[in-house]
Parts: sequence; C-alpha cells; structure tokens
Amino acid sequence: MVMPVLAVAATEFSDYSVMLVGVAIGGYGLTQAALQIPMGMLSDKWGRKPVILLGLSVFALGSIIAAMADSMLWLIAGRILQGAGAIAGAIMALATDVTREQQRAKVMAIIGIAIGFSFYIAVVIGPLIAESWGLAGVFWVTGILALCCLPLVKWAVPDSPKQFNADTLPRMDQVWQLFTSRDLWRLNVSVMLLHMMITLLFVQVPTTMVKLGMPLDNHWTIYLPVLLVSVFLLAMMMRSSRGRTPRSMLLAAVIMLGSAFALFPSAGQSWWLLGVGLLIFFTGFNYLEANFPALLSTIAPAGQKGTAMGIYASFQFFGAFLGGILSGVVTAQAGPASAYYTGAIIAVVWCVIVAGIRAGEKLKRVALTVPNTIQPEASQLAELDGLNGVMEYVFDASQSQLYLKVNGEFDELNARAVIRQWS
Repeated sequence: MVMPVLAVAATEFSDYSVMLVGVAIGGYGLTQAALQIPMGMLSDKWGRKPVILLGLSVFALGSIIAAMADSMLWLIAGRILQGAGAIAGAIMALATDVTREQQRAKVMAIIGIAIGFSFYIAVVIGPLIAESWGLAGVFWVTGILALCCLPLVKWAVPDSPKQFNADTLPRMDQVWQLFTSRDLWRLNVSVMLLHMMITLLFVQVPTTMVKLGMPLDNHWTIYLPVLLVSVFLLAMMMRSSRGRTPRSMLLAAVIMLGSAFALFPSAGQSWWLLGVGLLIFFTGFNYLEANFPALLSTIAPAGQKGTAMGIYASFQFFGAFLGGILSGVVTAQAGPASAYYTGAIIAVVWCVIVAGIRAGEKLKRVALTVPNTIQPEASQLAELDGLNGVMEYVFDASQSQLYLKVNGEFDELNARAVIRQWS
C-alpha cells in the first residue's frame, strides 16, 4: 500500500526531497535483506512462533512511528524498523512444519497466490486510503493489520514440531558455498534487478499520473484494469511454457520490462502510453516473480534450498533498497525521464545475465525422515539412482533426513520402500 502513494503523499513534509522518498521506499528493503537469514536461523533456535510474533511486533512499531512522523527522516526511521520484522523465512518454515508432505506443494502454492493477490489489492486500495486518511492512514492500517495477526499466529495456527528441515531454513555452513554458486548467482542478481525495477517504477509512476491530472484517489482506475489484464496475459505465458521455464520466455519477460521503461518518458503526454507501458511491465514482472522461485527449486542442490532461499530473499529485498536509492539519485540529478531510461538500460544488461540461467523442467523437492537407527552407506544410497524421477539426493546424518530433487515420474512409495530395506 505504501509504494504507490509515498512519492505523492510525502510532499506534505517540509523536508521533502526526491532522494529522501527513494530512501523511504527502499529503506524497508535494506533491513529486510540484512535480517532475512539471521531471523530464519533464529526461528530454529527460539521456535517459529516467537520469531514471527517478534517480527510482527517490530513491523507494527515501525508502522506507528511512520504514521506519527512529522518529517521525512522519522518516516525513513519507521520504514527501516518495519523492514526489521523480517519473518518471511520463519513463516514459510512454519507452513512446512505444520503440513503433511503430500500437501506441502499445494499449501505453498496457496500462500504464493495469497501473497500475489495481496499485492494487487494493496496497489489498488493504497491510493484510496491515502486520499481519505493521508499517508499516516496507510501506516496506521498496516500497523493495525500486523497487530491483528498476533492472536492469529498465537492461537489459530498450529504449533510447530521441533524438527529441522534444511530445505526450509538457511544453514550458516552452506551460505558461502551457495552465495558463490555459478548457477545461483544469476538468479539472485535477477531477482535483485526485478525488485529494483518495480521500486524504481513506483517512485516515478504515481508522480507521472499526478502530472497528467489524475488525483491520487483515482490511480486505482489505472492499476486495477492493468493488473487484471496482466494476470490474464501471465496465464497465457504460463500455459505456453507447458510446465517448463524456457530461457526464451525469461528473456521475453525482461525485454517487456525494458520496453515499458522506454515508453514511460513519453507517457507524460499520453494516458494510452502510460497504460500500455504499465500493462507490459506487470505482465513481464508477474511472469518472472512466479517463475524465479520454481527455478530456485530446480537449481539449488538437494538439502540446501533453505539456504538458497534465504540468500535469494536477501537479494530480493536489497534490490528494493537499491531501486529506491537509484531512483532518488537519478531523478534529483537528471529528472524523471532519466530514471525511466535507467530502467531500460538495466534491462539490456539484465538480458545478458538471464541468457546464462539454466532453465528447464521444474523439479519438486521431497524430504524423507530416516529412522535414527539407520546410517545408510554410499552403496545403499546409490540404490536411489535406480528410482524413476530421482534427479539428485543427499543424506543429512545429523538430522536423519534424506533430501531428494525429483521430477513428475517420482513415486514416493518406492523411495520409502528403499529406506525400509536399509533396516
């Protein structure tokens, strides 16, 4: 709700500047990026719920500070504190803990859909709330919603069994290995650039709409149809991919983002160009946002998805921070049009990075518990090579967990039968 309104609503502050707006929008991402991995690891020591409750409380406190801010500096302080409630990893870990393995993919898909639609709803209603109650009203609403989550987490969500899953949470001994992975760095940089560009967009587009004569409370009339049509176009792109993530589709989505930014400098004189640019942008953005996590699951080594996901999330939020800073600096020095052209140039460079991503069949990940009395030898583990659909496996003796990367041909019953034979 904050992103589409802050650039316009923050003009009420006496110390307003484009640079400070960029810091306020991106500052949230800085603390999110810095704390994603530590908070995820902390949830394994303290428990999922305590960390989630702490993060929600910190986020609510940051929202209250931002709502009561009388200057841009206090607003930035509130945004940075909001970001310190970095609980994405702990939430996904809790969802993994309290669901059966057979239902886990479905649960994660539902969560992903909820996150996506919450973004669309927020973009539409944020300007309406800001017009009625001001920027402070947006932050009061975010703070109240966070506080409403506290009793839900405490009493409505099942407690987490104390069982570690290395495919869910990061492990410090894996961070450096995956941070320097040749296969993963392209994906991490890509999600960083993706969120850099959407932050860059929302620092500029609301101001462009106001210059076209559209008040803040009418911005939803552009966002709503654009988002609805972009979801339809996303479905067409996903269908044409047929369960895969072709490199050509990734490149096409990046080119969409770059083309949109190339159109925006001319959108100051034309509603049609602005609408077309936004439609092209969100179609490409939706495709990449939906497919990057699936690519991560395919590329990350078995038993190391939790660490890979923590690094991925850190890059994602750091991209939001860089987008805010970059937009503020470029706009202050060279004007809004230059900020748009900067986005187009970034997309050109990004195409080179995406061209090297290893894309292909989407794989699932399965974690099977091995009885503590069994310590399989290499020859026994090699029996898994003969199972249909098993692409990669690793056994974590410290946790008695067998981690598998599998395709659609995999039959879990066959894998469990192999484990039983080890005893």
